Amino acid sequence: MADQEPIRYVIYIAALPEKVWEGLVSVESNRTLFMGAELQAEWRPGGSIAWVGPGADGKPTQYVHGTILKFDPPKLLQYTFITGKGDFASRATIELVPESEATKVAINHDQWAENDPSRETTADGWPRLLSRLKTLIETGRTFKPH
Repeated sequence: MADQEPIRYVIYIAALPEKVWEGLVSVESNRTLFMGAELQAEWRPGGSIAWVGPGADGKPTQYVHGTILKFDPPKLLQYTFITGKGDFASRATIELVPESEATKVAINHDQWAENDPSRETTADGWPRLLSRLKTLIETGRTFKPH
């Protein structure tokens, strides 16, 4: 069974890596970026990571969850990525590189199973999330997702 193609995005944010990192890992910014979902994480390799919010029945549900593989603030965050109660795990890697007056944010989301149905929505979700993150960090506010 062959893997699906990786998802890759690069964006530049007019802020230092430390500020971009804070935007990625803080509970407050995640609540803003994910319309109220709570980021729950044990910030260490082997620790859990999850975005939890109200499900269709109103009860808390995990939208995305996984295990932290690499954690090197403010440079690198890598974790397994499983949507909802999905059976498939992929791998998300976020790298922050200082570049003049900005930070280069590089996303590499790979190790997709051939039949993982969440790849398409995830490929659509990354640019939306990155745009919201950029706007939030640069202006202090963001826009509602579609």
